[in-house]
Amino acid sequence: MTRIGLLSDTHGFIDEKILTFFKDVDEIWHAGDIGNIETSETLMQFKPLKAVYGNIDDFNVRKTYPKILDFMCEEARIIITHIGGYPGNYAPEMKAYLSINKPTIFIAGHSHILKVIYDKKLDFLHLNPGAAGNSGFHKVKTAMRFAIDKDQIKNLEIWEIARN
Repeated sequence: MTRIGLLSDTHGFIDEKILTFFKDVDEIWHAGDIGNIETSETLMQFKPLKAVYGNIDDFNVRKTYPKILDFMCEEARIIITHIGGYPGNYAPEMKAYLSINKPTIFIAGHSHILKVIYDKKLDFLHLNPGAAGNSGFHKVKTAMRFAIDKDQIKNLEIWEIARN
């Protein structure tokens, strides 16, 4: 079993309380709009990090992280990107990619709105952790943690705290 901390849209800010929420995870996954390379370095010093770049990320973040991550965790195929959409409203390039590559879990950020939706048509779970930073229209910072056991997601928990 692999325990995951999932966040997005930090925009250069890491709340110390999220590190407490992630204290027992094995890895942190970041779904883009990291904000700067220092933010990713802070996370990497805390736990192993998998990340993608987002639309606000600069050259340093973009040269370090890909636009799309496609990998196996346990027996689950994971696809992460920043601007990916959600069931019934995928970004055009992601719709084709998801149809061909068949993830177990598809993760996207960008909207600043936390979502957990099962896509019945394409047969996978979609996760959007919302926004963990202080920039944007959201009033509440959010993130998720969960475990992947073989090809199943278990013990999904939501972190939310009022934005500073």
